[in-house]
Amino acid sequence: MTYDAYTYLMDHNSYLESDYAYTATDGTCSYSKSKASDVTLSSYVCVQPQTPAGMKVAVAQQPIAISIDAGSTVFHNYTGGVLDSEACGISTNHAVGIVGYGTDEASGLEYWLVRNSWGADWGVDGFIKIAITEGDGICAINHRPLYPIVA
Repeated sequence: MTYDAYTYLMDHNSYLESDYAYTATDGTCSYSKSKASDVTLSSYVCVQPQTPAGMKVAVAQQPIAISIDAGSTVFHNYTGGVLDSEACGISTNHAVGIVGYGTDEASGLEYWLVRNSWGADWGVDGFIKIAITEGDGICAINHRPLYPIVA
């Protein structure tokens, strides 16, 4: 999922969000090179999957893209705290970005701070804290981390 998007951006210049806003609706995207920005990717870096330590190193430098399993009720109904439920699956179906990490004061759990694209009315202002665990990770968050190299 995120690999496909980054591969596409290596051959197509990107749009600025102000020029092609996210609408949260199903439909067909349209591309016009004349309306696109000058921003394109030269490549992307795959972070070693299932290694939270390596992911932390990458996130400390810049946000990283990930594919997660966002199909579960616990993910859809998230309203706060740290999601640490194994009720999420490992079938990745949604792209999001890890923008940081930390330790939750209330629970003591380490978490990834994840920006979702579902708008500010979802989660906590459009963000979710997902517990940092080894292996697949909660909602398969450790499966496919990567970040872009801007040309």
